[in-house]
Amino acid sequence: MFEYIGALHMHSTFSDGTGEVSDIAKFADEIGLDFIILTDHNTLRALKEGYERWYGNTLLLVGCEINDKENKNHYLAFGINEAFSTRTPAKKYVAKVKELGGIGFLAHPHEKRQHKEHPAYPWTEWDTEDFTGIEIWNHMSEWVENLTEENKYRSFLHPLRTIVAPPKETLKLWDELNIKRKVVGIGGIDAHAHKYNLVGFLEVEIFPYKVLFRSIRTHILIDEPIKKSRSSKDVESAKIKIYNALRDGKCFVANDYVAESKGFRFYAEKNNKKYQMGDTIPDSKDIILKVLLPAADAEIKLLRNGQLIETEKGMGAEFIVSKKGVYRVEVFKDNRAWIYSNHIRINI
Repeated sequence: MFEYIGALHMHSTFSDGTGEVSDIAKFADEIGLDFIILTDHNTLRALKEGYERWYGNTLLLVGCEINDKENKNHYLAFGINEAFSTRTPAKKYVAKVKELGGIGFLAHPHEKRQHKEHPAYPWTEWDTEDFTGIEIWNHMSEWVENLTEENKYRSFLHPLRTIVAPPKETLKLWDELNIKRKVVGIGGIDAHAHKYNLVGFLEVEIFPYKVLFRSIRTHILIDEPIKKSRSSKDVESAKIKIYNALRDGKCFVANDYVAESKGFRFYAEKNNKKYQMGDTIPDSKDIILKVLLPAADAEIKLLRNGQLIETEKGMGAEFIVSKKGVYRVEVFKDNRAWIYSNHIRINI
């Protein structure tokens, strides 16, 4: 399969970010990302003005982050051509994105931070099943929630080092939802590149785009390569491949600041047939789950229906399973959360 590395969830001057769209894309190209998805609040202006295209070797795609009138229920919508009024109820815009053929992800669903300048924006509308998935790991949310008086200077100066792991509450919900239906997990950086005065005279830009592009990434796996052509037809083809991979759960989330995760694989084998993340296996007999890692000395945890059932260490692992359920793996390197796969569904 072909692997492409992307950064999702970021904001430009078209909403509350400080970076120009073209500059953000150039930063991503300098870092070596294959694609990024811009998600300005309640606007698709970047799409309308023609910013969705290749910048060097990086494809910039344009989605948006929708919210309701109470500024809750933030929703990352991809693959749509129209934005929605903030007067639209969350349940309705989630359904509308699906109706328009787009995909959508609940953004930072369990935010609990208590910060005057950055209040929490949790997800509260649970009476819907029309969303594609959940943002299981959000850099900005975790950074703010971990911020204290004791660590604030270190956190401002080193925004990557205080990121620990996705919220346990979000992972628990994600597993529970997957028992009922496929719910895809993605990661987001939520970059704004805001500037703050730390001590009155020292202005620090926290969450610089170029820095955050090194942290929480979503890697997709597809069967055919993406053609890096500037033609509108090829851009549209690449866009469809990326969004289909996200829709199908052919992806994993990694904190690439911990270590380079390119080359990670989690798949199942049964009767000489291979099943990838996001796939469903019709029965639970004679199944081997396999994990491949690009780096040694990592701890691989296999979970079934959200419960830890086995742990291995090394550059890979094989697990023989015979029970139905939803299986995923978490990988820790040097005791730090590193990689989170999407689920493989077995006889469910």
